[in-house]
Amino acid sequence: MKQYFFSAVLIGLLTLTGCGHQGAPEQEASFDYNVDQFADVKVLRYQIPGFEDLTLNEQKLVYFMTQAGLEGRDIMWAQNYRHNLEIRKALEKVYVDFPGERNSDEWRSFETYLKRVWFSNGIHHHYSNDKIMPEFSAKYLKELLIESGASLEGEAFEVIFNDKDRKKVNLSKDADIVLESAINFYGPDVTTQDVEEFYGAVTVDAEQPIEIGLNTRLVKENGVLTEQVYRSGGLYGQAIDRIIYWLEQAVTVAENPAQAKALNLLIEYYKTGDLHTWDEYAVAWVSATEGNIDWINGFIEVYNDPKGYKGSYETIVQIKDFDMSKKMSVLSEQAQWFEDNSPLMPEHKKKEVKGVSYKTVVVAGESGDASPSTPIGVNLPNNNWIRQAHGSKSVSLGNIINAYNNAGGSGRLQEFAHDAEEIELEEKYGALADKLHTALHEVVGHASGQINPGVGTPKETLKSYKSTIEEGRADLFGLYYLMDPKLQELGLVTDWQATGKAAYDGYIRNGLVTQLIRLNLGDDVEEAHMRNRQWVSAWVFEKGEDQGVIERVVREGKTYYDIKDYDKLRELFGQLLRETQRITSEGDYEAAMALVEDYGVKVDQTLHAEVLERNSQFTSAPYSGFVNPVLVPELNDQDEIVGFQIVQPESFQAQMLEYSKTYGNL
Repeated sequence: MKQYFFSAVLIGLLTLTGCGHQGAPEQEASFDYNVDQFADVKVLRYQIPGFEDLTLNEQKLVYFMTQAGLEGRDIMWAQNYRHNLEIRKALEKVYVDFPGERNSDEWRSFETYLKRVWFSNGIHHHYSNDKIMPEFSAKYLKELLIESGASLEGEAFEVIFNDKDRKKVNLSKDADIVLESAINFYGPDVTTQDVEEFYGAVTVDAEQPIEIGLNTRLVKENGVLTEQVYRSGGLYGQAIDRIIYWLEQAVTVAENPAQAKALNLLIEYYKTGDLHTWDEYAVAWVSATEGNIDWINGFIEVYNDPKGYKGSYETIVQIKDFDMSKKMSVLSEQAQWFEDNSPLMPEHKKKEVKGVSYKTVVVAGESGDASPSTPIGVNLPNNNWIRQAHGSKSVSLGNIINAYNNAGGSGRLQEFAHDAEEIELEEKYGALADKLHTALHEVVGHASGQINPGVGTPKETLKSYKSTIEEGRADLFGLYYLMDPKLQELGLVTDWQATGKAAYDGYIRNGLVTQLIRLNLGDDVEEAHMRNRQWVSAWVFEKGEDQGVIERVVREGKTYYDIKDYDKLRELFGQLLRETQRITSEGDYEAAMALVEDYGVKVDQTLHAEVLERNSQFTSAPYSGFVNPVLVPELNDQDEIVGFQIVQPESFQAQMLEYSKTYGNL
């Protein structure tokens, strides 16, 4: 489960010189976080503080795991859409080999389109799921292809310009959400009914259910539904074999036996595709809490599957941030207190919150669904029985958050905040409030609550609403405790009321107003996290309007939301948390649908047009992502690794082309 960066100040925050490992070693004093900006995207750099303090074997472990992650990069492209790899290869050949004019408006439009495709790991927008439409003609692309000696024909060419497969993930209640989603987890002729009947017939252990369908593509072969398994010798086998190679190197430098056990199980899983082995790995991984290095690796998050079965390929390699982890471990230690004192119904509270491990980490490399657009917090594993029996790991990606915060701001806060007091609170306490909300969301939010006996998993009961309900539930848990003196008692804040007010201001401002800059006028809200922020914010606004909790203010034609009573707002967050947990615990699909559809999907078009107009004055892009630092091994005369140099890529294009060249396994 992921937490993404949505600053209350702004919503999110790359020259081609070749394809090699270019750039200069990192220097803290003059580090430039900004790489490029195009369309609605800003590309940043991040540093790896503390890497130099690791032992050589620990550095090797980081290197081997980042290599393993990058070897599977093509899998995410293939998962996102069936024509992505063919399109990317053709466009990259044009970019490298086109001999003609590169200063024309059409060429610049082509370059921007390619950058957007790189950033999204395919032709659909990484966040909105809409197909990215080029601002150049099909005729021009044909000319580029011919002059570059590249080939792209048939549907793969036509789909760039037509209306087919326009949504990567279509969650409209009126759609066949499988058939009308371009995501490549299912064959193009597989329907929602096919998926429900196929997986509805699968019998699993009720006490320890595997995540059925997690690592497969469901297709029709001669009219019969069958699963293509991601494994060595199976679907994506060429890339998986390269992943396995680097994981085997990692085993040789594991920090301890528990790490080695987890890595060996991960290797076995990639070889066989067996989901029971995946669960064994997850148990071993969540139990391996010692050591300075950790990782996320596999087919994990199911947000990209409209039915919530299929895991997207993702890797993050992490180094422990010792200072911050020590400070934040108090939340893990107090997890039971938060559960016991929450507004949940007594029967929905966990009697024993198991092993919630929370660390602030330093990211050393990312790939797949975590790159270039990255989360800032992750809580895994997702399998609920493992979480209940063995606990979970929650991490905050500290250097990623730091890069966001140091990449420069904008005037959006002054534009969208209601008054000077709200601005002052945000500037003084907003960053800490964001950090604490992420921690509370991941550590106590996702770890809280329990499902009633005999009720199926949320994936089965809440269906397409599962992800947004779960993210909203975790958000609400965090929001409820952000206005609690317990945070000051634990030494996490110096002024719990001011920090809570900043958090509440930022959440409501984002949920009702500023996140709308991510949408095109006329669009519904479809992404799970955006939906949850809107339904949470819209619900408490509606319920508290008559009580004077939040006031909608229109001043000089501009709309603002002003919180009048923070204590009552906290009560409303608690009521909604209680109801959201009830929905989850009881598997109440109708209530989940009503909550999301009534509050989280539709957009006030007049307000949306106003927000887009007010935002047009700002040049900072609404979405951000990252290039990865490059770990370059230093070798002795025997070709043994004796050290590493960290090199920052000078351009987004150079890194993308290098990745395709070095890790193009499919």
